[in-house]
Amino acid sequence: MTNLEGAPAEASDVRGRVAELHAIREQARRGPSERATEAQKAKGKLTARERIDLLLDDGSFNEVEPLRRHRATGFGLEAKRPYTDGVVTGWGTVHGRTVFVYAHDFRIFGGALGEAHATKIHKIMDMAISAGAPLVSLNDGAGARIQEGVSALAGYGGIFQRNTKASGVIPQISVMLGPCAGGAAYSPALTDFVFMVRETSQMFITGPDVVQAVTGEKVSQNGLGGADVHAETSGVCHFAYDDEETCLEEVRYLLSLLPQNNRENPPAVESDDPASRRGDSLLDLVPADGNRPYDMRKVIEEIVDDGEYLEVHERWATNIICALTRLDGQVVGIIANQPQSLAGVLDIEASEKSARFIQMCDAFNIPLVTFLDVPGFLPGVDQEHGGIIRHGAKMLYAYCNATVPRISVILRKAYGGAYIVMDSQSIGADLTYAWPTNEIAVMGAEGAANVIFRRQIADADDPEAMRARMVKEYKSELMHPYYAAERGLVDDVVDPAETREVLIRSLAMLRDKHADLPSRKHGNPPQ
Repeated sequence: MTNLEGAPAEASDVRGRVAELHAIREQARRGPSERATEAQKAKGKLTARERIDLLLDDGSFNEVEPLRRHRATGFGLEAKRPYTDGVVTGWGTVHGRTVFVYAHDFRIFGGALGEAHATKIHKIMDMAISAGAPLVSLNDGAGARIQEGVSALAGYGGIFQRNTKASGVIPQISVMLGPCAGGAAYSPALTDFVFMVRETSQMFITGPDVVQAVTGEKVSQNGLGGADVHAETSGVCHFAYDDEETCLEEVRYLLSLLPQNNRENPPAVESDDPASRRGDSLLDLVPADGNRPYDMRKVIEEIVDDGEYLEVHERWATNIICALTRLDGQVVGIIANQPQSLAGVLDIEASEKSARFIQMCDAFNIPLVTFLDVPGFLPGVDQEHGGIIRHGAKMLYAYCNATVPRISVILRKAYGGAYIVMDSQSIGADLTYAWPTNEIAVMGAEGAANVIFRRQIADADDPEAMRARMVKEYKSELMHPYYAAERGLVDDVVDPAETREVLIRSLAMLRDKHADLPSRKHGNPPQ
């Protein structure tokens, strides 16, 4: 015998009540109906519980408030009160370490957020902050539950407040596995990392219909806010994958590189890659001619443990590389110019990308290693009018504010303000090394010669020959590889093949580095 909502009727003894409990739990676990599950599968999407099972270690999930139901009335809500209220919350482990998670269940109210739904999320966020463990949100929701009105909107406010409170305290990861529209999109934007799945996940403030009505522009949901758009154009998405299984496996990998909270160091592992391994191939990978491009990723692969790293924002601002990796089993963050893209110059997007990455590493005690091969900032009216000054200052501020171990390696070019901004010794790098191919200068020799020797070149019988002679003279006087070392601007000039060993030894020495910042409520970084 069951009641009107499908749960067993009241039992008269303990065994009967336990049976009733199990029946209710099973109903909550199954979800609203097979039809709703089939509709979810037809969209190429997993259910909330299947996603949690992929994210967490087998059998480790502990659910919180699985029997929660809303109390709203009106618009037929009083007749539809499913268990969980459209969000599954709890904790488990990833690689044996505690992780908190909440997952929208699109089968229930389209995953829309109501008062009870929001309260569950607030609770699990508070638990994650108190326990000092990462929080992963599996997002697949249609925004605020319109039938509940302003109560639903207030629920988002509580989420945003907790996102901000947790920022820099525990890692926060947003995994977009369905739609995320309107104000709901701001919660992922407040977290440390955003993952998306192609074709099935979208993020936008106003949908295609509203965009067309207001601006006349016709665009699809994926064209407006799909994974590729946010991974390549807007920079909202850090990682984009073709399917949910791969996406969630990569979330697990990212968590293996992060500490539980800002009071811990990232997890170290035993490395089979010898610390003293030479990288002789580096001598051929990086051309001595500063005008010839090469792939900085190959340099990174040669130096780090087993050639493995996780690149953040791989397809956005490709002229700079930000990556998490390990050296001798210890997690490090790498920032590196990419000569294959825009010659490795710094621009607005590269500055923003690297500044956020530096801040994340500093917040979670991840040492920073910077590889320089930078000809300067990208010139142009668009860059100047777009605010390259304030955006470039974000990167400068992030480096100057970072107290984790910081080591920079100058491979080739390091010109002008870009050299200073990219963790030069003058802004607080703990150690600075250079390869014998380095060129540290205010600008390139050709440009410098044209400024310094302008009159001599103009008055010469053969201006081109005079320019070539002046360029050679400038290089020999101010741009030879040992000029900076002679003046103490770099700590040593190293054999490129020994870079890995030098970095590992230096990081080991800096492991217990302690740096105090002035007492203040918080800084006021450039915006």
